[in-house]
Amino acid sequence: MAQQLVALLERLGPAFIKAGQILSTRRDMLPRILCASLCRLQESAAPMSMEQAREALTAIYGPALDTIFAEIDDQPVASGSIACVYRGRLKDGAEVAIKLQRPAIHDVMTTDLALITTVGAILAKLPWFRGLPVHAVLDHLCDAIHAQLDFEREGKHLGRLRAALSSIPRVWVPKMYKEASRGRALVMEFIPELDSRQAERCPLSMRKRFAAGALGAVYWMLFVDGLVHCDLHPGNVYFKQGGQVVILDAGFSVQLTDKMRLLFAEFFLEMALGRGGRCAEIVIKSAVGQRADADLDSFRLRLADLINRNSGLPAQEFSLIAFATEMFELQRKFGLHAAPELVFPLLSLLTIEGTVRCLDPDMDFQETAKPILTQGVFKCRPFNAAS
Repeated sequence: MAQQLVALLERLGPAFIKAGQILSTRRDMLPRILCASLCRLQESAAPMSMEQAREALTAIYGPALDTIFAEIDDQPVASGSIACVYRGRLKDGAEVAIKLQRPAIHDVMTTDLALITTVGAILAKLPWFRGLPVHAVLDHLCDAIHAQLDFEREGKHLGRLRAALSSIPRVWVPKMYKEASRGRALVMEFIPELDSRQAERCPLSMRKRFAAGALGAVYWMLFVDGLVHCDLHPGNVYFKQGGQVVILDAGFSVQLTDKMRLLFAEFFLEMALGRGGRCAEIVIKSAVGQRADADLDSFRLRLADLINRNSGLPAQEFSLIAFATEMFELQRKFGLHAAPELVFPLLSLLTIEGTVRCLDPDMDFQETAKPILTQGVFKCRPFNAAS
């Protein structure tokens, strides 16, 4: 049934595919086998034709097109369901990447999301879904997909990520060209020679640098800055021969409130210190709801045991994916519904773990996090002389 659902979503189109990708993170609500199947959803959108791209550029820029760009390649360098990316050159000679939104994609997505919301309202009335925050999850899901259509928002987030991650050594987020960008066209610095297999050809010492840079960037987003890139799959993370970690495409990013960012940082700090009881209270405090039959006492005991079993494990024995999967299973079993605001950022860590492990099997996720966690936990706390 899970495989049939994935095939159906692929046939229904881009909004449904993105919805499935996002729902695959909700292991606190959905069965593990269904989440695993949804994780396999991949976008394989055909690029726009040369004529469609030219029509889109003319509609977006009008007469200004030839005054802004010296040239634009006809063949895209990347293609997705919402946009295609083209290489170009500005009049001042700067090499740029142009993320060009597909014509009418906003109307298509809006119609699809309305259908998803309607279907969700029906499912919420079925016995299996009773007690689950279906409407809250669907609202968050639709907001996340709608946000990927907002190129102005994405441009601002890209600029913020570039500024925030400038403190992480060797992390490269492309520069934005605001003056050349428009509502449906995002113009960024073009980063040449991006090769998904570059790290494989580098010595172990360089691969360890890549791993530290990528993990440090994610930790900084999660625990200190609060603006989190939630789509760090290999197509958005590259490694350069000079040692830089390149992070692209801020379309799927979320802003944590200071409260949620602090709770997230505190959870991981308490976990690193082996304080299972405190971790359980943080999860309960951050939950958006509970089933009528929720068993909080059992949840506290089982989560504390999970923390104790994982805290201080050697790097080779600790698996973030296994830990998060078991934690979500406990939430689902004992009736707690995790806040979507926290589940999506956790996706950043789960997505990047496989990449980091391939680069550096000895990477200690817990020990590496401690100095950044300390900054994150105390960032929002005023000094208290009495303490």
